[in-house]
Amino acid sequence: MRIFTLLLSFFIATGAWAQGSVTGSVLDNTGKPVEKASVIILNVKDSSEVKGTSTGSDGVYHLRHINPGQYLVVASAVGMVKRYSDPFTVGSQETTVPGLRLDPEVKALSEVTITNKKPMIEQKIDRVVVNVDASPTNVGTTVMDVLQKTPGVSVDKDGNISLKGKSGVMVMMDGKPTYLSAADLANLLKNMPSSELEQIELMTNPPAKYDAAGNAGIINLKTKKNKARGFNGNVTIGGGIGKGPKANNSLNLNYRSGKFNFFASYNESYNRHPQTLDLVRKFRDTIGGPVVSVFNQHSDMMNDFSEQSFKVGTDYSLDKKTTIGVVLTGYFNPGYFDNTSKTNIEDGQGNIDSVMTTFGHTKMYWHNFGTNLNFKHTFDTAGTELSADFDYLGYGSSSYQMYQTEYATPDGTLLPPVDTLRGITPGNIYIYTGKVDFVHPFKNNWKLEAGIKGSSVRTDNDAEYDNLTAGKWIVDTTKTNHFVYTEMIGAAYGNVTKVFNKKWTVQAGLRLETTNSKGDLKTNNTTFNRNYTQLFPTTYIQYTLNDKNQFVLDYGRRIQRPDYGDLNPFKYFLDPYTYQEGNPYLKPQFSNTVELSHTYHSFLTTTLNYTQVTDIIQQVLLQNDATHTTFVQQGNVARQENIGLSVNAGLPVTKWWTPNLYVSGQYNDFKGIVNGYPLEVFGYSVTGNMNNSFTFKHGWSAEVSGWYQGRQVSGTLIANPMGQINFGAGKQVFKNAGTIRLNLQDPFNLGHFSGYSRYGNVDVTIVNHWDNRVVNLSFTYRFGKNQQNIKEHRQSSSASEEESRVKKGN
Repeated sequence: MRIFTLLLSFFIATGAWAQGSVTGSVLDNTGKPVEKASVIILNVKDSSEVKGTSTGSDGVYHLRHINPGQYLVVASAVGMVKRYSDPFTVGSQETTVPGLRLDPEVKALSEVTITNKKPMIEQKIDRVVVNVDASPTNVGTTVMDVLQKTPGVSVDKDGNISLKGKSGVMVMMDGKPTYLSAADLANLLKNMPSSELEQIELMTNPPAKYDAAGNAGIINLKTKKNKARGFNGNVTIGGGIGKGPKANNSLNLNYRSGKFNFFASYNESYNRHPQTLDLVRKFRDTIGGPVVSVFNQHSDMMNDFSEQSFKVGTDYSLDKKTTIGVVLTGYFNPGYFDNTSKTNIEDGQGNIDSVMTTFGHTKMYWHNFGTNLNFKHTFDTAGTELSADFDYLGYGSSSYQMYQTEYATPDGTLLPPVDTLRGITPGNIYIYTGKVDFVHPFKNNWKLEAGIKGSSVRTDNDAEYDNLTAGKWIVDTTKTNHFVYTEMIGAAYGNVTKVFNKKWTVQAGLRLETTNSKGDLKTNNTTFNRNYTQLFPTTYIQYTLNDKNQFVLDYGRRIQRPDYGDLNPFKYFLDPYTYQEGNPYLKPQFSNTVELSHTYHSFLTTTLNYTQVTDIIQQVLLQNDATHTTFVQQGNVARQENIGLSVNAGLPVTKWWTPNLYVSGQYNDFKGIVNGYPLEVFGYSVTGNMNNSFTFKHGWSAEVSGWYQGRQVSGTLIANPMGQINFGAGKQVFKNAGTIRLNLQDPFNLGHFSGYSRYGNVDVTIVNHWDNRVVNLSFTYRFGKNQQNIKEHRQSSSASEEESRVKKGN
């Protein structure tokens, strides 16, 4: 009996010795400890509960006597969303799980709402988040269409994006700059299907961690990542018809098991859309004198583009604290642009002197390839971590242009000669970037963030234009050019956050950026250099009066460097008298912004802002009276002052109806010199977005949305009011594994541009119509393990951290 007792004691002792323990912490989304949070450890194989506990006043938990094996933990608290950890291995020693951060709970809008369905608009402390798939009217649309109806965002006739009435927005893909010119970015977004996006983040005053570029702040486009365990994915097939056909198709695959995660996506789109452009240009011998000549121009244009894009990547957990990853991305965007432009050249009394007709055909091809290597190491449960990203991005473009211009008398008799112009304009951009970020929370609710970044960019554009003379192509030296631009930027930042108590939180940051750039116009042996170092402070003060009222006061200084394409001095023609030209002498613009916002009951946010901009970069119309040519160019036109007041409200009216309304009023004042003429314009404008989401029984949903942009003053251009109304519906099928969506975009055909530019010797009226009235239909099917508990684990496990590691290279 004694021997039996000794053996039993031995086995109990050895069994206890072989067991391990688990510890970690639970924090809220501001980094404060969560007391009495429920923590349960689960078996990875079947998600069965093994043991549970709760956190102490310091947010720390301990789970003891855990057998060796594969586990994960889930943390929950009242009023907060559950959070799951990544899987980890328990041995005989203590295992430390990285800290889990719980976000405030978003209540379901309806008893029949799909589990984990997100609202279309989320108002957070430092940004507004738009969940793209939450809106049925986004089906079959492009990213540019979605941006156009996003609260606070406006898009002009050329695709230039403004945020809360301010131009100079930095558009990022998955947290990284696109490095594209405004025209190339607009082309990308107009052809990129919205089905690629998961969220749009709007930050009007980003913290020091982000690049200081962007006068109006940052719009971050977050692409989709498949978040379920095992093998799974989804496929979408969609098409639409307006004046031309549209198509949007995509395939997303994901496999995750243990320490390994592999993901891949492929997207294909096609968009054929016509548009018309009417320009009336009046010429005078002297400013304010009588009109001596009028160019009355009508252009019929056809854009035909397709896009194929891919993303392939993998993450691997070296151990419970260290993860590495690699992502490969690319897109291919071939297409063509046809234009027939007819111009009646009239005298001052409206009599037609002659008629000019230009036939243009441009064949274009864009392509991109990107590589990202990423690393993250977590040191402790408090959230101390080190992360790094290294990227290579390559962009290539080629354009073959052919223009033929005929001249005729008013009765149609052709006048020789016929002008024929050929243009070949290849271009390449090579970008290398690297950054390292460090986060370290301290006791007493202090947190330090610091990092460094470096980038090297080289653009090479070589344009050759030839005239057909006597059957031979002769180089046109007035248009041919070769431009090389190099730029190196080094940056370092520090950011400190202090939570004093439940009412007061302060954050302060400082970013230093040094820029060295060189432009080389090889055709005429002209070079220029620009070297400067600037500091960019940011400050945030948050005061929570009570559980219903919260105030935030923030300040930030930012820079907007010229886009690479805007520095390129090449010319792109509509006809011999109308073209677009780059400006290699553009300077950066600087802005200072102060914002005060108030949030009531988490549904009503009111923001008052003041911004001052120096050397603002704006698109201007310039005119040569001697040659009667008009061209568009970016320039440092003026000093701008902007005062704005915006209100965003979103609250369920019933269980099945949730409206969201955004209204913004802006005052803009521009003062400067443009082309030697004084510019002093000011004006008030109103913009608004409206979304109504309806959720019904049996998987049905619907939406009515729209946007309105009042009269706008934008430098030298005055834009008349415009808007759009959209309708959409959706239905869940195949036991919620499939979704059918129907969207009717702009059925009343309200979304067209009209405006004018009148200053100095310039007098131009513009009317632009495009293919807005479109019907789209799509079907999405989700396959693989579906997923219930397991899927929810993956959706909730450090999502923001994983998204920061999985980045698209565009």
